[in-house]
Amino acid sequence: MDVLDHHGLKAVFFVDPMPELIWGVAAIEDVVRPIVARGHDVQLHLHTEWLSLAGSRNPLGERVGNNMRDFTVDEQCALLDYAKNVLVSAGAPEPVAFRAGSYGANDDTLRSLSMLGMRYDSSHCPGIASSLCDIGLSSDIQAPVEHCGVIEVPIGCISDGVNRLRHAQVTALSSAEMLSALRHARDKGMDCFTMVSHSFELMSRDRSRINKIVRRRFEKICAGLAQMSGVETGGYISHPPRVASRRESIAVPPASSLRKGLRIVEQGVANLFYGYR
Repeated sequence: MDVLDHHGLKAVFFVDPMPELIWGVAAIEDVVRPIVARGHDVQLHLHTEWLSLAGSRNPLGERVGNNMRDFTVDEQCALLDYAKNVLVSAGAPEPVAFRAGSYGANDDTLRSLSMLGMRYDSSHCPGIASSLCDIGLSSDIQAPVEHCGVIEVPIGCISDGVNRLRHAQVTALSSAEMLSALRHARDKGMDCFTMVSHSFELMSRDRSRINKIVRRRFEKICAGLAQMSGVETGGYISHPPRVASRRESIAVPPASSLRKGLRIVEQGVANLFYGYR
């Protein structure tokens, strides 16, 4: 948030309230409070793996599963309602958007969100062919679309070669690739382009040190965004995604052998210095 605030940028923080099952709501308050205080957007995330650790506090009794898609509509409604209430009790505004842990949603997840009055989902990741997402959308759906009662807001992606896509994640794309993708989205008239990251990505894989290469990449992306004309950052409340109205807006940026090659070298160096010891 220090880097975002320095550049005048806003971000969406998908916060998982399920650790409340283990440590209580105060642990979630510690996460939510500074995000809200600094004017960023808090939305709902949910890793169902926490259920296996919850014991008698499991809201589904003895039912467990690794992903949202492992549960029925009624069970997903119960989980989402529980998690939403915890998030709000921890100080977050009423969430309007959801992203499943590990992208592990299905169409029943979207139906459940719609029944609970939540308008957006962002679990469809066309850039990861092996994604755990089981939503009934193909990889060529790369812009917001109405599906199963909600607006699905896909994770952004780029072309990574012939018939290959790569997702717009801070550890997956170089700063040059990410900024190029954003310029392409702007120039093609896309209403929104979703980038993702996780807090642990800024650490070495053993979580013992700052990954300076990824940190520098994140800083370059933020600096580039701040200087990019015609592009704004925002959340689901301040900048609600709209369904794409033009088919051409869905085109992904073309592959760049140069940028890809430089990224592979950078990734190799990062793995050498910040991989597992």
